[in-house]
Amino acid sequence: MKRLILTRHAKSSWDDPAMADHDRPLNERGNAAATDLGQWLTSRGYLPQEVLCSDALRTWETWTRISEELPGKAVLKLKPNLYHAGPDVMLAVLRGADPAADVVMMVGHNPGIAEFATRLVSRAPLNTEFHRYPTGATLVADFEVGTWAEVGFGQGVA
Repeated sequence: MKRLILTRHAKSSWDDPAMADHDRPLNERGNAAATDLGQWLTSRGYLPQEVLCSDALRTWETWTRISEELPGKAVLKLKPNLYHAGPDVMLAVLRGADPAADVVMMVGHNPGIAEFATRLVSRAPLNTEFHRYPTGATLVADFEVGTWAEVGFGQGVA
């Protein structure tokens, strides 16, 4: 079995309208939410061994805040192709995850991550916000596969 923790970055800052989208940091609310998410993951025992993260500042900062609350250290892999990626690109990145890692976390962006989450699971969770996938949204899905290369749409159980 493989477990995916799929997280949209936490709330980012729009304080500087001239700043490039890729370089926007988290705002105060986003920092707090990412810390809370790290505590929640730890409390549930959802501990990633590998993290596939967009290289945008807000995704990296989301992971950094989360990781400060987790025991142990996951291997972080910044993936430029996850920046505003669609579901097919996200699936390709996931299929390239370390086969030895049983728990992988991906940190990305909307609108692609919302569609990716929807397409990954066999049945959507009973959460009215699931299809919108707001900032900080996190899906934990299990896959009955031996390697990440075998993961496909519609296989995840949330």
